[in-house]
Amino acid sequence: MIRPLLLAALIASALPAAATAADPGLTTVAERSGFLRTGRYDEVVALCAAFAQRYPQAVRCADFGTTPEGRPMKVLIASTSGALTPEAARARGLPVTLVQGGIHAGEIDGKDAGFLALREMLDGQAAPGALERQVLLFVPVFNVDGHERFRAWNRPNQRGPEEMGWRTTAQNYNLNRDYAKADSPEMQAMLALVEAWDPLVYVDLHVTDGAKFEHDVSIQVEPVHAGDERLRRAGTALRDGVIARLAKQGSLPLPFYPSFVQYDDPASGFEDDVATPRFSHGYFFLRNRIGMLVETHSWRDYPHRVRVTRNTVLATLDLVARHGRAWLRQAREADARAAKLGGQPVPLDYQATGQARTIAFRGYAYTRTSSEVSGALMTRYDESRPQIWRVPLRDRIVPALTVTAPKGGYLVPAAHAARVGAKLDQHGIGYRRLDAALAGAQVEAFRADQAEFSNQSVEGHQRTTLAGAWRRETRDVSAGALFVPIAQPKARLAMALLEPQAPDALAAWGEFNNAFERKEYMEDYVAEEVAREMLRDPQVKAEFERRLREDPAFAKDPQARLEFFARRHASWDDRYNLYPVLRTDAVPR
Repeated sequence: MIRPLLLAALIASALPAAATAADPGLTTVAERSGFLRTGRYDEVVALCAAFAQRYPQAVRCADFGTTPEGRPMKVLIASTSGALTPEAARARGLPVTLVQGGIHAGEIDGKDAGFLALREMLDGQAAPGALERQVLLFVPVFNVDGHERFRAWNRPNQRGPEEMGWRTTAQNYNLNRDYAKADSPEMQAMLALVEAWDPLVYVDLHVTDGAKFEHDVSIQVEPVHAGDERLRRAGTALRDGVIARLAKQGSLPLPFYPSFVQYDDPASGFEDDVATPRFSHGYFFLRNRIGMLVETHSWRDYPHRVRVTRNTVLATLDLVARHGRAWLRQAREADARAAKLGGQPVPLDYQATGQARTIAFRGYAYTRTSSEVSGALMTRYDESRPQIWRVPLRDRIVPALTVTAPKGGYLVPAAHAARVGAKLDQHGIGYRRLDAALAGAQVEAFRADQAEFSNQSVEGHQRTTLAGAWRRETRDVSAGALFVPIAQPKARLAMALLEPQAPDALAAWGEFNNAFERKEYMEDYVAEEVAREMLRDPQVKAEFERRLREDPAFAKDPQARLEFFARRHASWDDRYNLYPVLRTDAVPR
Protein backbone atom coordinates (compact mmCIF):
# COMPACT_ATOMS: atom_id res chain seq x y z
CA MET A 1 0.00 0.00 0.00
CA ILE A 2 1.29 3.48 -0.88
CA ARG A 3 1.42 5.75 2.18
CA PRO A 4 -0.80 8.91 1.98
CA LEU A 5 2.10 11.39 1.99
CA LEU A 6 3.88 9.49 -0.76
CA LEU A 7 0.65 9.28 -2.76
CA ALA A 8 0.14 13.03 -2.42
CA ALA A 9 3.69 13.65 -3.65
CA LEU A 10 3.18 11.38 -6.65
CA ILE A 11 -0.08 13.12 -7.50
CA ALA A 12 1.41 16.58 -7.19
CA SER A 13 4.25 15.61 -9.50
CA ALA A 14 1.74 14.92 -12.28
CA LEU A 15 0.58 18.55 -12.26
CA PRO A 16 2.42 21.70 -13.40
CA ALA A 17 5.19 22.98 -11.19
CA ALA A 18 3.16 26.09 -10.43
CA ALA A 19 0.73 23.91 -8.51
CA THR A 20 3.34 23.19 -5.85
CA ALA A 21 5.30 26.49 -5.86
CA ALA A 22 2.73 29.25 -5.65
CA ASP A 23 1.59 32.00 -3.30
CA PRO A 24 -0.13 30.00 -0.51
CA GLY A 25 -2.86 32.61 -0.37
CA LEU A 26 -3.86 31.78 -3.96
CA THR A 27 -3.69 27.99 -3.77
CA THR A 28 -6.63 25.69 -3.24
CA VAL A 29 -7.29 22.95 -0.72
CA ALA A 30 -6.94 20.63 -3.72
CA GLU A 31 -3.37 21.75 -4.42
CA ARG A 32 -2.32 21.69 -0.79
CA SER A 33 -3.73 18.17 -0.33
CA GLY A 34 -1.98 16.80 -3.40
CA PHE A 35 -5.32 16.79 -5.20
CA LEU A 36 -6.94 14.37 -2.80
CA ARG A 37 -9.57 16.83 -1.54
CA THR A 38 -11.50 19.87 -2.72
CA GLY A 39 -12.46 22.86 -0.62
CA ARG A 40 -15.80 24.15 0.59
CA TYR A 41 -17.48 27.22 -0.86
CA ASP A 42 -15.98 29.61 1.68
CA GLU A 43 -12.69 28.90 -0.12
CA VAL A 44 -14.19 30.22 -3.38
CA VAL A 45 -15.34 33.40 -1.62
CA ALA A 46 -11.91 33.90 -0.09
CA LEU A 47 -9.98 33.12 -3.28
CA CYS A 48 -12.16 35.42 -5.36
CA ALA A 49 -11.26 38.32 -3.05
CA ALA A 50 -7.61 37.25 -2.81
CA PHE A 51 -7.13 37.15 -6.59
CA ALA A 52 -8.64 40.64 -6.91
CA GLN A 53 -6.35 41.95 -4.17
CA ARG A 54 -3.21 40.27 -5.55
CA TYR A 55 -3.87 41.39 -9.16
CA PRO A 56 -5.83 44.66 -8.79
CA GLN A 57 -5.22 45.78 -12.38
CA ALA A 58 -6.30 42.47 -13.91
CA VAL A 59 -8.98 40.86 -11.72
CA ARG A 60 -12.33 41.87 -10.31
CA CYS A 61 -14.36 39.74 -7.91
CA ALA A 62 -18.12 40.19 -8.20
CA ASP A 63 -21.43 38.72 -7.10
CA PHE A 64 -23.85 38.00 -9.94
CA GLY A 65 -26.65 36.43 -7.94
CA THR A 66 -27.78 34.94 -4.65
CA THR A 67 -28.83 31.31 -4.24
CA PRO A 68 -32.11 30.20 -2.63
CA GLU A 69 -30.14 29.39 0.54
CA GLY A 70 -28.66 32.89 0.59
CA ARG A 71 -25.14 32.26 -0.69
CA PRO A 72 -23.38 34.69 -3.07
CA MET A 73 -22.74 33.50 -6.63
CA LYS A 74 -19.18 34.56 -7.44
CA VAL A 75 -17.55 35.42 -10.75
CA LEU A 76 -13.92 36.42 -11.32
CA ILE A 77 -13.46 38.89 -14.19
CA ALA A 78 -9.92 38.72 -15.53
CA SER A 79 -8.07 40.58 -18.28
CA THR A 80 -4.69 42.27 -18.46
CA SER A 81 -6.10 44.60 -21.13
CA GLY A 82 -7.71 46.84 -18.52
CA ALA A 83 -11.18 46.03 -19.88
CA LEU A 84 -12.98 44.75 -16.79
CA THR A 85 -16.52 45.88 -17.56
CA PRO A 86 -18.90 44.80 -20.36
CA GLU A 87 -18.81 48.31 -21.80
CA ALA A 88 -15.01 48.36 -21.91
CA ALA A 89 -14.85 44.94 -23.53
CA ARG A 90 -17.31 46.01 -26.23
CA ALA A 91 -15.53 49.32 -26.79
CA ARG A 92 -12.24 47.52 -27.40
CA GLY A 93 -13.77 44.74 -29.48
CA LEU A 94 -12.48 42.06 -27.11
CA PRO A 95 -14.01 38.58 -27.13
CA VAL A 96 -15.36 37.36 -23.80
CA THR A 97 -14.94 33.75 -22.68
CA LEU A 98 -17.06 32.43 -19.81
CA VAL A 99 -15.67 29.35 -18.05
CA GLN A 100 -18.10 27.71 -15.67
CA GLY A 101 -17.41 25.04 -13.07
CA GLY A 102 -19.66 23.10 -10.75
CA ILE A 103 -22.98 23.24 -12.57
CA HIS A 104 -23.19 19.68 -11.21
CA ALA A 105 -21.38 20.32 -7.95
CA GLY A 106 -20.18 16.76 -7.49
CA GLU A 107 -18.29 17.15 -10.78
CA ILE A 108 -16.00 19.79 -9.35
CA ASP A 109 -12.84 19.48 -11.49
CA GLY A 110 -13.53 22.85 -13.11
CA LYS A 111 -13.33 24.82 -9.86
CA ASP A 112 -9.85 23.62 -8.90
CA ALA A 113 -8.56 23.54 -12.48
CA GLY A 114 -9.88 27.02 -13.19
CA PHE A 115 -8.19 28.65 -10.20
CA LEU A 116 -4.93 26.92 -11.13
CA ALA A 117 -5.13 27.99 -14.78
CA LEU A 118 -6.04 31.56 -13.88
CA ARG A 119 -3.11 31.95 -11.49
CA GLU A 120 -0.69 30.49 -14.02
CA MET A 121 -1.86 32.94 -16.69
CA LEU A 122 -1.66 35.92 -14.36
CA ASP A 123 1.86 34.88 -13.32
CA GLY A 124 2.95 34.48 -16.96
CA GLN A 125 3.46 30.71 -16.64
CA ALA A 126 0.79 29.62 -19.12
CA ALA A 127 -0.94 30.91 -22.28
CA PRO A 128 1.18 34.08 -22.46
CA GLY A 129 -0.78 37.10 -23.67
CA ALA A 130 -4.12 35.28 -23.63
CA LEU A 131 -5.65 37.61 -21.04
CA GLU A 132 -4.48 40.67 -22.98
CA ARG A 133 -6.62 39.73 -25.96
CA GLN A 134 -9.85 38.69 -24.23
CA VAL A 135 -11.86 38.96 -21.04
CA LEU A 136 -12.24 35.80 -18.96
CA LEU A 137 -15.30 35.34 -16.78
CA PHE A 138 -14.62 32.46 -14.37
CA VAL A 139 -17.52 31.09 -12.34
CA PRO A 140 -15.84 28.52 -10.05
CA VAL A 141 -19.15 27.03 -8.83
CA PHE A 142 -22.50 27.59 -10.53
CA ASN A 143 -24.55 25.27 -8.30
CA VAL A 144 -23.43 26.79 -5.01
CA ASP A 145 -26.08 25.32 -2.69
CA GLY A 146 -25.52 21.89 -4.20
CA HIS A 147 -21.78 22.33 -3.62
CA GLU A 148 -22.41 22.68 0.10
CA ARG A 149 -24.40 19.45 0.27
CA PHE A 150 -20.94 18.03 0.83
CA ARG A 151 -19.95 14.46 1.65
CA ALA A 152 -18.21 11.35 0.40
CA TRP A 153 -20.00 9.12 -2.11
CA ASN A 154 -22.09 11.90 -3.65
CA ARG A 155 -20.64 10.54 -6.90
CA PRO A 156 -20.29 6.77 -6.37
CA ASN A 157 -19.14 6.21 -9.96
CA GLN A 158 -16.33 8.78 -9.76
CA ARG A 159 -12.76 8.52 -8.46
CA GLY A 160 -12.07 11.48 -6.19
CA PRO A 161 -12.00 13.87 -4.59
CA GLU A 162 -12.60 12.41 -1.12
CA GLU A 163 -15.77 14.49 -0.65
CA MET A 164 -17.75 16.60 -3.07
CA GLY A 165 -21.04 18.42 -3.58
CA TRP A 166 -24.37 17.26 -4.98
CA ARG A 167 -25.69 17.21 -8.54
CA THR A 168 -28.78 19.39 -8.08
CA THR A 169 -29.63 22.67 -6.38
CA ALA A 170 -31.30 23.17 -3.01
CA GLN A 171 -34.60 23.31 -4.92
CA ASN A 172 -33.63 20.06 -6.68
CA TYR A 173 -33.16 21.64 -10.11
CA ASN A 174 -30.64 20.14 -12.48
CA LEU A 175 -29.13 23.35 -13.83
CA ASN A 176 -27.94 21.67 -16.99
CA ARG A 177 -31.55 21.05 -17.89
CA ASP A 178 -32.61 24.63 -17.19
CA TYR A 179 -31.09 26.90 -19.84
CA ALA A 180 -34.21 27.19 -21.99
CA LYS A 181 -36.92 27.09 -19.31
CA ALA A 182 -34.82 29.06 -16.76
CA ASP A 183 -36.89 28.08 -13.72
CA SER A 184 -34.17 28.36 -11.10
CA PRO A 185 -32.90 31.60 -9.51
CA GLU A 186 -29.37 30.41 -10.29
CA MET A 187 -30.09 30.10 -14.02
CA GLN A 188 -31.86 33.42 -14.13
CA ALA A 189 -28.76 35.00 -12.56
CA MET A 190 -26.50 33.26 -15.07
CA LEU A 191 -28.59 34.40 -18.02
CA ALA A 192 -28.42 37.98 -16.69
CA LEU A 193 -24.62 37.66 -16.52
CA VAL A 194 -24.59 36.30 -20.08
CA GLU A 195 -26.86 39.07 -21.30
CA ALA A 196 -24.62 41.72 -19.72
CA TRP A 197 -21.33 40.36 -21.08
CA ASP A 198 -22.43 38.50 -24.25
CA PRO A 199 -19.65 35.90 -24.14
CA LEU A 200 -18.43 34.65 -27.49
CA VAL A 201 -17.49 31.26 -25.96
CA TYR A 202 -19.20 29.55 -23.02
CA VAL A 203 -17.26 26.60 -21.53
CA ASP A 204 -19.20 24.22 -19.28
CA LEU A 205 -16.93 21.89 -17.24
CA HIS A 206 -18.27 18.44 -16.25
CA VAL A 207 -17.31 14.86 -15.43
CA THR A 208 -18.97 11.97 -17.29
CA ASP A 209 -21.08 9.18 -15.97
CA GLY A 210 -20.84 5.82 -17.67
CA ALA A 211 -18.52 2.96 -18.53
CA LYS A 212 -14.82 2.29 -17.98
CA PHE A 213 -12.39 3.01 -20.82
CA GLU A 214 -9.09 4.78 -21.48
CA HIS A 215 -10.30 8.01 -23.11
CA ASP A 216 -10.05 10.77 -20.53
CA VAL A 217 -12.05 13.70 -21.95
CA SER A 218 -14.68 14.57 -24.54
CA ILE A 219 -15.07 17.96 -26.18
CA GLN A 220 -18.41 18.80 -27.77
CA VAL A 221 -18.98 22.16 -29.41
CA GLU A 222 -21.87 23.81 -31.20
CA PRO A 223 -22.27 25.32 -33.70
CA VAL A 224 -20.59 22.41 -35.50
CA HIS A 225 -23.55 20.35 -36.68
CA ALA A 226 -26.25 22.98 -36.06
CA GLY A 227 -26.97 26.69 -36.08
CA ASP A 228 -25.60 29.31 -38.45
CA GLU A 229 -23.74 27.45 -41.20
CA ARG A 230 -20.89 29.94 -41.56
CA LEU A 231 -20.38 30.23 -37.81
CA ARG A 232 -19.96 26.44 -37.70
CA ARG A 233 -16.47 26.96 -39.11
CA ALA A 234 -15.49 28.84 -35.96
CA GLY A 235 -17.05 26.21 -33.70
CA THR A 236 -15.27 23.42 -35.56
CA ALA A 237 -11.94 25.25 -35.42
CA LEU A 238 -12.26 25.70 -31.67
CA ARG A 239 -13.24 22.07 -31.06
CA ASP A 240 -10.55 20.61 -33.29
CA GLY A 241 -7.92 23.00 -31.95
CA VAL A 242 -8.60 22.05 -28.34
CA ILE A 243 -8.65 18.34 -29.17
CA ALA A 244 -5.34 18.59 -31.06
CA ARG A 245 -3.65 20.33 -28.14
CA LEU A 246 -4.97 17.86 -25.62
CA ALA A 247 -3.75 14.96 -27.75
CA LYS A 248 -0.26 16.47 -27.89
CA GLN A 249 -0.30 16.66 -24.08
CA GLY A 250 -0.99 12.94 -23.80
CA SER A 251 -4.76 12.92 -23.44
CA LEU A 252 -7.11 10.70 -25.40
CA PRO A 253 -9.82 13.22 -26.32
CA LEU A 254 -13.11 12.47 -28.08
CA PRO A 255 -15.35 14.77 -30.16
CA PHE A 256 -18.55 13.07 -28.92
CA TYR A 257 -20.05 12.12 -25.56
CA PRO A 258 -19.10 8.47 -24.88
CA SER A 259 -22.49 7.10 -23.90
CA PHE A 260 -23.41 3.72 -25.37
CA VAL A 261 -26.37 3.49 -27.74
CA GLN A 262 -27.65 0.60 -25.62
CA TYR A 263 -27.10 1.04 -21.92
CA ASP A 264 -24.15 -0.93 -20.52
CA ASP A 265 -23.36 -2.61 -23.87
CA PRO A 266 -20.02 -1.49 -25.38
CA ALA A 267 -20.68 -3.40 -28.60
CA SER A 268 -23.63 -1.12 -29.37
CA GLY A 269 -21.20 1.75 -30.00
CA PHE A 270 -21.91 5.46 -29.85
CA GLU A 271 -24.20 8.08 -31.35
CA ASP A 272 -23.32 11.75 -31.66
CA ASP A 273 -26.03 14.37 -31.35
CA VAL A 274 -26.95 18.03 -31.06
CA ALA A 275 -28.18 18.80 -27.58
CA THR A 276 -31.48 20.58 -27.13
CA PRO A 277 -31.39 24.03 -25.49
CA ARG A 278 -32.07 22.77 -21.98
CA PHE A 279 -28.31 21.99 -22.09
CA SER A 280 -25.55 24.61 -22.20
CA HIS A 281 -24.00 23.52 -25.49
CA GLY A 282 -27.45 23.21 -27.07
CA TYR A 283 -28.41 26.70 -25.98
CA PHE A 284 -25.63 29.05 -27.02
CA PHE A 285 -25.59 28.32 -30.73
CA LEU A 286 -29.18 29.61 -30.78
CA ARG A 287 -27.73 32.95 -29.64
CA ASN A 288 -25.12 32.72 -32.44
CA ARG A 289 -22.39 32.09 -29.90
CA ILE A 290 -20.16 29.08 -29.23
CA GLY A 291 -20.92 26.58 -26.48
CA MET A 292 -18.42 23.95 -25.36
CA LEU A 293 -19.19 20.95 -23.16
CA VAL A 294 -16.11 19.45 -21.49
CA GLU A 295 -16.51 16.01 -19.90
CA THR A 296 -13.53 14.45 -18.17
CA HIS A 297 -13.85 10.73 -17.52
CA SER A 298 -15.16 9.85 -14.07
CA TRP A 299 -12.99 6.74 -13.68
CA ARG A 300 -9.76 8.70 -14.05
CA ASP A 301 -8.47 9.90 -10.67
CA TYR A 302 -8.98 13.45 -9.51
CA PRO A 303 -5.45 14.80 -10.16
CA HIS A 304 -5.57 13.48 -13.72
CA ARG A 305 -8.98 15.03 -14.32
CA VAL A 306 -7.95 18.39 -12.85
CA ARG A 307 -4.84 18.42 -15.04
CA VAL A 308 -6.83 17.65 -18.19
CA THR A 309 -9.46 20.25 -17.31
CA ARG A 310 -6.74 22.82 -16.68
CA ASN A 311 -5.20 21.96 -20.05
CA THR A 312 -8.58 22.32 -21.74
CA VAL A 313 -9.22 25.73 -20.20
CA LEU A 314 -5.79 26.99 -21.22
CA ALA A 315 -6.10 25.61 -24.75
CA THR A 316 -9.50 27.24 -25.17
CA LEU A 317 -8.35 30.61 -23.87
CA ASP A 318 -5.23 30.55 -26.04
CA LEU A 319 -7.27 29.74 -29.16
CA VAL A 320 -9.77 32.51 -28.38
CA ALA A 321 -6.87 34.92 -27.86
CA ARG A 322 -5.47 34.00 -31.28
CA HIS A 323 -8.69 33.83 -33.27
CA GLY A 324 -11.35 35.42 -31.08
CA ARG A 325 -11.58 38.74 -32.88
CA ALA A 326 -12.21 36.97 -36.18
CA TRP A 327 -14.70 34.60 -34.55
CA LEU A 328 -16.44 37.55 -32.88
CA ARG A 329 -16.79 39.23 -36.26
CA GLN A 330 -18.29 36.01 -37.64
CA ALA A 331 -20.71 35.87 -34.70
CA ARG A 332 -21.87 39.43 -35.40
CA GLU A 333 -22.38 38.50 -39.04
CA ALA A 334 -24.42 35.49 -37.88
CA ASP A 335 -26.54 37.90 -35.82
CA ALA A 336 -27.29 39.86 -38.97
CA ARG A 337 -28.19 36.71 -40.90
CA ALA A 338 -30.46 35.52 -38.08
CA ALA A 339 -32.42 38.77 -38.30
CA LYS A 340 -33.29 37.80 -41.90
CA LEU A 341 -34.63 34.30 -41.18
CA GLY A 342 -38.27 35.30 -41.69
CA GLY A 343 -39.92 32.97 -44.23
CA GLN A 344 -36.95 30.58 -44.26
CA PRO A 345 -36.82 26.96 -43.03
CA VAL A 346 -35.08 26.74 -39.65
CA PRO A 347 -34.07 23.40 -38.05
CA LEU A 348 -35.15 23.21 -34.41
CA ASP A 349 -34.19 19.63 -33.58
CA TYR A 350 -31.59 17.17 -34.86
CA GLN A 351 -30.90 13.45 -34.95
CA ALA A 352 -28.20 11.04 -36.06
CA THR A 353 -29.02 8.95 -39.08
CA GLY A 354 -28.71 5.17 -39.10
CA GLN A 355 -25.49 5.50 -41.09
CA ALA A 356 -22.53 4.31 -38.99
CA ARG A 357 -18.78 4.04 -39.36
CA THR A 358 -16.47 1.77 -37.40
CA ILE A 359 -14.04 3.46 -35.02
CA ALA A 360 -11.17 2.18 -32.91
CA PHE A 361 -12.05 3.02 -29.32
CA ARG A 362 -9.60 2.66 -26.41
CA GLY A 363 -11.45 0.45 -23.93
CA TYR A 364 -10.70 -2.46 -21.64
CA ALA A 365 -11.33 -6.16 -21.92
CA TYR A 366 -14.77 -6.99 -20.60
CA THR A 367 -17.29 -9.73 -20.13
CA ARG A 368 -21.08 -9.67 -20.33
CA THR A 369 -22.57 -12.09 -17.83
CA SER A 370 -25.63 -12.42 -15.66
CA SER A 371 -25.33 -10.72 -12.27
CA GLU A 372 -25.64 -12.83 -9.15
CA VAL A 373 -26.99 -9.69 -7.42
CA SER A 374 -29.62 -8.28 -9.77
CA GLY A 375 -30.00 -11.19 -12.15
CA ALA A 376 -29.56 -8.78 -15.07
CA LEU A 377 -26.98 -9.04 -17.82
CA MET A 378 -24.11 -6.73 -16.85
CA THR A 379 -20.67 -5.68 -18.05
CA ARG A 380 -17.53 -6.30 -16.00
CA TYR A 381 -14.34 -4.46 -17.04
CA ASP A 382 -10.75 -5.58 -16.52
CA GLU A 383 -8.72 -2.38 -16.18
CA SER A 384 -5.46 -4.33 -16.25
CA ARG A 385 -6.12 -5.30 -19.90
CA PRO A 386 -6.49 -2.34 -22.29
CA GLN A 387 -8.30 -3.33 -25.45
CA ILE A 388 -9.18 -1.67 -28.74
CA TRP A 389 -12.91 -1.87 -29.36
CA ARG A 390 -14.02 -1.66 -32.96
CA VAL A 391 -17.51 -0.30 -32.58
CA PRO A 392 -20.02 1.70 -34.66
CA LEU A 393 -20.29 5.47 -34.37
CA ARG A 394 -23.31 7.22 -35.85
CA ASP A 395 -22.17 10.79 -36.32
CA ARG A 396 -24.00 11.93 -39.44
CA ILE A 397 -26.47 14.43 -38.00
CA VAL A 398 -29.46 15.86 -39.85
CA PRO A 399 -32.45 18.02 -38.90
CA ALA A 400 -35.29 16.10 -37.22
CA LEU A 401 -37.69 19.07 -37.07
CA THR A 402 -37.61 22.01 -39.45
CA VAL A 403 -40.08 24.90 -39.22
CA THR A 404 -40.50 27.80 -41.61
CA ALA A 405 -40.00 30.99 -39.63
CA PRO A 406 -42.88 33.47 -39.62
CA LYS A 407 -42.26 36.42 -41.93
CA GLY A 408 -43.25 38.95 -39.29
CA GLY A 409 -43.05 37.28 -35.90
CA TYR A 410 -45.16 35.97 -33.04
CA LEU A 411 -48.16 37.45 -31.24
CA VAL A 412 -48.65 36.56 -27.59
CA PRO A 413 -52.19 37.43 -26.46
CA ALA A 414 -52.55 39.82 -23.53
CA ALA A 415 -53.75 37.03 -21.22
CA HIS A 416 -50.31 35.37 -21.49
CA ALA A 417 -48.19 38.48 -22.02
CA ALA A 418 -46.87 38.90 -18.47
CA ARG A 419 -45.68 35.30 -18.08
CA VAL A 420 -44.21 34.95 -21.57
CA GLY A 421 -42.74 38.45 -21.46
CA ALA A 422 -40.86 37.61 -18.25
CA LYS A 423 -39.38 34.54 -19.95
CA LEU A 424 -38.37 36.53 -23.03
CA ASP A 425 -36.73 39.12 -20.77
CA GLN A 426 -34.63 36.42 -19.11
CA HIS A 427 -33.23 35.44 -22.49
CA GLY A 428 -32.85 38.97 -23.84
CA ILE A 429 -35.30 38.35 -26.68
CA GLY A 430 -36.76 41.54 -28.09
CA TYR A 431 -40.50 42.26 -28.14
CA ARG A 432 -42.96 45.14 -27.75
CA ARG A 433 -46.49 45.53 -26.42
CA LEU A 434 -49.32 46.50 -28.72
CA ASP A 435 -50.98 49.73 -27.69
CA ALA A 436 -53.98 49.14 -29.94
CA ALA A 437 -56.05 46.07 -30.72
CA LEU A 438 -55.76 44.27 -34.06
CA ALA A 439 -59.25 43.59 -35.38
CA GLY A 440 -59.63 40.76 -37.87
CA ALA A 441 -55.90 40.10 -38.04
CA GLN A 442 -54.73 37.59 -40.62
CA VAL A 443 -52.60 35.19 -38.60
CA GLU A 444 -51.46 31.60 -38.35
CA ALA A 445 -52.87 29.59 -35.45
CA PHE A 446 -51.67 26.19 -34.22
CA ARG A 447 -54.43 23.81 -33.23
CA ALA A 448 -53.34 20.55 -31.68
CA ASP A 449 -54.80 17.44 -33.26
CA GLN A 450 -53.35 15.56 -30.32
CA ALA A 451 -51.83 16.66 -27.00
CA GLU A 452 -49.96 13.98 -25.06
CA PHE A 453 -49.07 14.80 -21.45
CA SER A 454 -46.13 13.00 -19.83
CA ASN A 455 -46.97 10.49 -17.11
CA GLN A 456 -44.30 11.77 -14.73
CA SER A 457 -42.88 15.06 -13.59
CA VAL A 458 -39.69 16.33 -15.23
CA GLU A 459 -37.95 19.18 -13.43
CA GLY A 460 -41.29 19.98 -11.80
CA HIS A 461 -43.09 20.13 -15.15
CA GLN A 462 -45.55 17.89 -16.91
CA ARG A 463 -44.05 17.89 -20.36
CA THR A 464 -46.33 17.89 -23.40
CA THR A 465 -45.99 16.61 -26.97
CA LEU A 466 -48.23 18.25 -29.54
CA ALA A 467 -49.29 17.03 -32.98
CA GLY A 468 -50.85 19.59 -35.27
CA ALA A 469 -50.04 22.34 -37.75
CA TRP A 470 -50.14 26.08 -38.28
CA ARG A 471 -53.16 27.17 -40.32
CA ARG A 472 -54.39 30.51 -41.59
CA GLU A 473 -57.10 32.13 -39.49
CA THR A 474 -58.66 35.51 -38.88
CA ARG A 475 -58.55 36.50 -35.22
CA ASP A 476 -58.93 39.57 -33.06
CA VAL A 477 -55.85 40.42 -30.99
CA SER A 478 -56.43 42.72 -28.05
CA ALA A 479 -54.26 45.62 -26.92
CA GLY A 480 -51.55 44.54 -24.50
CA ALA A 481 -50.50 41.58 -26.62
CA LEU A 482 -46.79 41.09 -27.30
CA PHE A 483 -45.25 41.22 -30.73
CA VAL A 484 -42.01 39.23 -30.93
CA PRO A 485 -40.30 40.14 -34.21
CA ILE A 486 -38.43 37.47 -36.11
CA ALA A 487 -36.11 40.21 -37.38
CA GLN A 488 -33.69 40.08 -34.45
CA PRO A 489 -30.35 38.38 -33.70
CA LYS A 490 -31.97 35.89 -31.33
CA ALA A 491 -34.52 34.71 -33.91
CA ARG A 492 -33.46 31.07 -33.52
CA LEU A 493 -33.81 31.25 -29.76
CA ALA A 494 -37.23 32.90 -30.07
CA MET A 495 -38.36 30.07 -32.33
CA ALA A 496 -36.92 27.45 -29.97
CA LEU A 497 -39.09 28.85 -27.17
CA LEU A 498 -42.27 29.74 -29.09
CA GLU A 499 -42.63 27.04 -31.73
CA PRO A 500 -44.95 24.57 -29.97
CA GLN A 501 -43.26 21.42 -31.32
CA ALA A 502 -39.68 22.46 -30.59
CA PRO A 503 -38.12 20.05 -28.04
CA ASP A 504 -37.57 22.61 -25.27
CA ALA A 505 -40.26 25.13 -26.17
CA LEU A 506 -42.37 26.67 -23.44
CA ALA A 507 -45.21 24.49 -24.70
CA ALA A 508 -43.07 21.35 -24.47
CA TRP A 509 -42.34 22.16 -20.82
CA GLY A 510 -46.08 22.30 -20.14
CA GLU A 511 -46.36 26.07 -19.78
CA PHE A 512 -49.58 26.11 -21.81
CA ASN A 513 -51.15 22.83 -20.71
CA ASN A 514 -54.37 24.60 -19.74
CA ALA A 515 -54.99 25.27 -23.42
CA PHE A 516 -55.12 21.53 -24.11
CA GLU A 517 -57.46 20.61 -21.27
CA ARG A 518 -61.16 20.46 -22.08
CA LYS A 519 -63.05 22.50 -19.49
CA GLU A 520 -66.67 22.63 -20.76
CA TYR A 521 -68.84 19.63 -21.60
CA MET A 522 -72.27 18.85 -22.98
CA GLU A 523 -74.17 16.33 -20.89
CA ASP A 524 -74.80 13.05 -22.72
CA TYR A 525 -78.57 13.37 -22.69
CA VAL A 526 -78.29 16.86 -24.18
CA ALA A 527 -75.76 15.63 -26.75
CA GLU A 528 -78.21 12.89 -27.75
CA GLU A 529 -80.92 15.48 -28.40
CA VAL A 530 -78.48 17.75 -30.27
CA ALA A 531 -77.29 14.82 -32.39
CA ARG A 532 -80.77 13.82 -33.46
CA GLU A 533 -81.48 17.40 -34.49
CA MET A 534 -78.19 17.69 -36.40
CA LEU A 535 -78.79 14.42 -38.24
CA ARG A 536 -81.56 16.16 -40.12
CA ASP A 537 -78.78 17.86 -42.07
CA PRO A 538 -77.98 15.51 -45.00
CA GLN A 539 -74.30 16.48 -45.03
CA VAL A 540 -73.84 15.82 -41.31
CA LYS A 541 -75.77 12.54 -41.61
CA ALA A 542 -73.62 11.38 -44.54
CA GLU A 543 -70.36 12.21 -42.75
CA PHE A 544 -71.51 10.45 -39.56
CA GLU A 545 -72.49 7.32 -41.45
CA ARG A 546 -69.20 7.33 -43.36
CA ARG A 547 -67.25 7.46 -40.06
CA LEU A 548 -69.30 4.55 -38.73
CA ARG A 549 -68.45 2.46 -41.80
CA GLU A 550 -64.76 3.35 -42.08
CA ASP A 551 -63.67 3.70 -38.46
CA PRO A 552 -64.51 0.65 -36.31
CA ALA A 553 -63.00 2.21 -33.17
CA PHE A 554 -65.19 5.26 -33.63
CA ALA A 555 -68.25 3.11 -34.18
CA LYS A 556 -67.64 1.26 -30.89
CA ASP A 557 -66.96 4.37 -28.79
CA PRO A 558 -70.15 6.08 -27.49
CA GLN A 559 -68.26 9.18 -26.31
CA ALA A 560 -66.48 9.61 -29.63
CA ARG A 561 -69.79 9.38 -31.44
CA LEU A 562 -71.36 12.04 -29.23
CA GLU A 563 -68.28 14.27 -29.55
CA PHE A 564 -68.67 14.11 -33.35
CA PHE A 565 -71.81 16.20 -32.92
CA ALA A 566 -70.59 18.31 -29.99
CA ARG A 567 -67.66 19.58 -32.07
CA ARG A 568 -70.11 20.79 -34.73
CA HIS A 569 -72.37 22.54 -32.26
CA ALA A 570 -72.24 26.29 -31.49
CA SER A 571 -71.42 25.49 -27.84
CA TRP A 572 -68.07 23.93 -28.72
CA ASP A 573 -65.08 25.79 -27.24
CA ASP A 574 -63.19 27.12 -30.24
CA ARG A 575 -60.13 27.75 -28.04
CA TYR A 576 -59.80 24.12 -26.97
CA ASN A 577 -56.45 22.79 -28.26
CA LEU A 578 -55.59 26.25 -29.61
CA TYR A 579 -51.97 27.05 -28.78
CA PRO A 580 -52.13 30.56 -27.29
CA VAL A 581 -49.38 32.08 -29.43
CA LEU A 582 -50.03 33.22 -32.99
CA ARG A 583 -47.77 33.86 -35.96
CA THR A 584 -48.01 36.79 -38.31
CA ASP A 585 -46.50 37.73 -41.63
CA ALA A 586 -47.14 41.43 -41.01
CA VAL A 587 -45.35 43.68 -38.53
CA PRO A 588 -48.04 45.42 -36.45
CA ARG A 589 -47.93 49.20 -36.28
